[in-house]
Amino acid sequence: MALTEKMTINMGPQHPSTHGVLQLILELDGEVVQKATPHIGFLHRGTEKLSEHRTYNQVIPLTDRLDYLAPMSNNLGYCLAVEKLLGITDEIPERANVIRVMMAELTRLKSHLVWLATHALDIGAMTVFLYAFREREAITDIYEKVSGARMTSNYIRIGGVTADLPAGLEQEIREYAESMPAHIDEYEGLLTGNKIWQKRTMGVGVISKEDAIDIGLSGPSLRASGVDWDLRRDAPYCGYESYDFDIPVRTECDTFARYKARLDEMRQSSRIIIQALDRLQPGPVVADCPKVTLPAKEDVVNTIEGLIHHFKIITEGFKVEEGEVYVGIEAPKGELGYYLVSDGSPMPYRMKIRPPSFVNLQALPQMVEGRLLADVIAIIGTLDIVLGEIDR
Repeated sequence: MALTEKMTINMGPQHPSTHGVLQLILELDGEVVQKATPHIGFLHRGTEKLSEHRTYNQVIPLTDRLDYLAPMSNNLGYCLAVEKLLGITDEIPERANVIRVMMAELTRLKSHLVWLATHALDIGAMTVFLYAFREREAITDIYEKVSGARMTSNYIRIGGVTADLPAGLEQEIREYAESMPAHIDEYEGLLTGNKIWQKRTMGVGVISKEDAIDIGLSGPSLRASGVDWDLRRDAPYCGYESYDFDIPVRTECDTFARYKARLDEMRQSSRIIIQALDRLQPGPVVADCPKVTLPAKEDVVNTIEGLIHHFKIITEGFKVEEGEVYVGIEAPKGELGYYLVSDGSPMPYRMKIRPPSFVNLQALPQMVEGRLLADVIAIIGTLDIVLGEIDR
């Protein structure tokens, strides 16, 4: 009987397929992974600690840089938590909520497009990468038109959104949402029936329904293991309960199931965007809460009262009564939660973030152990992690 010697290798933190500065210490027996240990401490930004020394408004740009592929989802979760702490959740104007939903679903599409592009490229399918980034570019154009930035948008604010949609943008978004299902069919035509794709994804990275729940998986990674759970429906916010959409659930529990679940989610996001456009009515986009929200720009420019009002909120912030809240939203990668504690000052006493990528990454060792080294690449891609919200 031949003796084999285990080998320990480092995969990352500079490896292109670790999707960021993730380091995996792999113990191999030949090409079979015996043990995998993730090391994540290479991108520390101190977001939670920095938040303790900034006013509630000043924290918003920090959230953009968590999951930097889904900045508006990060903005939304944080602003909902602050609004709950302030007790103004019911005062958010209808138009602002509809715009928030529309932007959140565009963000979901934007995030899933990058996931699909990079996941396919990791496994060797380059054409899908080019197609998916073509569609993502249109969303970054929309981001730029509403916020002036293509990635770190800082668009959703406490009390509503920064500004109303520019003229003509509604039609542009409608045309985009109506065209997306055909593009998704195009991606499926390249991958779903492809024998190489099937061999690299089917039966790879299996995690059972029970294990997925125990580990705390959320989002598509949870729903692809047969758990029908989505915060947009089960703990609704921004009026999601009034939209008609399906929650894609798969039972195969493998990489292929997670791939199919996300593609189906993209189709549902397109449905939600069109419904949001249909119900978009003229009206304010910021709550009428002068002690919390900034005045209109024309008031700042044309009146001394508006200028003083703006100056006071920007320089001093607003005080929040003592209390604590937790708000979770269905971000593209899963449950993104913000736990906020207020001590009555204009700055959070404590902010704790529950990022989906961090929790989902816990499943990686269980999913890769016993698989081939090549499968590690496919499994990292299927979890759709972003290190910006993992080592925050």
